[in-house]
Amino acid sequence: MKIRIAIATAISAALLAGFSGTAAWAAGPVEAGPDVDAGLNPGVPRPLWELGVGVAGLRLPDYRGSDQSRSYVLPLPYIVYRGTWLKADRDGARALLFDSQRVKVDVSVAASTPTRSSDNSARAGMPNLPGTFELGPNLNLTLAASLQDRWKLDLRLPLRAAISAQRSPKFVGTTFSPNLNLDVGVVGGGWNLGVLTGPLFADRRYHEHFYGVDAAYASAARPAYRAAAGYAGWQALGATSRRFGNMWVGGFVRYDSLHGAVFQDSPLVRRSSALTFGLGVSWILATSSELVASTD
Repeated sequence: MKIRIAIATAISAALLAGFSGTAAWAAGPVEAGPDVDAGLNPGVPRPLWELGVGVAGLRLPDYRGSDQSRSYVLPLPYIVYRGTWLKADRDGARALLFDSQRVKVDVSVAASTPTRSSDNSARAGMPNLPGTFELGPNLNLTLAASLQDRWKLDLRLPLRAAISAQRSPKFVGTTFSPNLNLDVGVVGGGWNLGVLTGPLFADRRYHEHFYGVDAAYASAARPAYRAAAGYAGWQALGATSRRFGNMWVGGFVRYDSLHGAVFQDSPLVRRSSALTFGLGVSWILATSSELVASTD
């Protein structure tokens, strides 16, 4: 139960980033996506911190490639901190390791949901699939931007190590997900928009975690399978958010393709594409009296 609560908390935090325009390689895994309004409002005084609470609803496949999905209702904490090197905002919670006008290095965090094999026909009889936590450096390069027109195009290069979320955590591999991220601020009367797309890559160990089938669990319908390292398909995500006084709302939709992935022939892959989506709302309950010049 504690592990499930921890995973839900991590995913909820990622969803705050996600629904702000960030969300989510949800279910495979959830992480920061488009950072809407990022750096598009320079010098505007904002509270040092803001706290709130809300709720998020989303529909996710059990794992990338699964033909079964689940609906989730999760708490959606609204936590914003605009410190000098530690930040929690539309881009998720992170520590800035290096920051300049065109180059930024920070910490990338992601999480995936666990799957009960008894609830998934492809994995019936196999051990449950634990969720994962991922952590690693992220290099952001601003390719083009216009503060006047309030848009920015970034190249993001997150490299993360994944650890299983279980009683005895295990290292389950490494992921690399370069992507192009376009942010557009204040559209249609105040909405922030974000679009992100890019390929996914991971090592053999990571792909084995999700798509490997040991000989002990093989059957006529599910042959033994060893996953390889390499290309894992691609994803595209669009998200929007808006603040209405002390209420914040956001949503995202994501297309996920496994065509050409090195594990596409795994018996656990039953769909080569999927569409996921989510909606969230939070109410800001407290803010700092101290103001700081912010770019979020």
